[in-house]
Amino acid sequence: MRSSLIVLFSAILLAMLAVTIRASLQMPIWDAFATFSDHPWAVATLWDAYFGFLTFYLWVLWREPRLAPRLLWLVLIMTLGNIAMSLYVLLQLYRLPAGQSPASLLSMRNSPPHHAKLP
Repeated sequence: MRSSLIVLFSAILLAMLAVTIRASLQMPIWDAFATFSDHPWAVATLWDAYFGFLTFYLWVLWREPRLAPRLLWLVLIMTLGNIAMSLYVLLQLYRLPAGQSPASLLSMRNSPPHHAKLP
């Protein structure tokens, strides 16, 4: 299952990179905004995507115990969307201890770094 998920999220990452690069070469994103609001389905799709990003980010927020990674992933997810989301899942899959089910990622929180306490 872990290998299948790695293949899936790698494919998502590569596909999103490919379509983003292709679109960027055809038209810079800032040029698209001029006519973007004229297309109701484009606006609806953008709202749908950002609500999905926010939903995914709530899982990241729950998993990440430290403020810096939480803020970094918020910026990455809101600016790169599925590119950042697939990268986050891939990192979690690679960090998963051997023999542990990928299903545990849904319920497992990342541990904060351990610091030795002096007596």
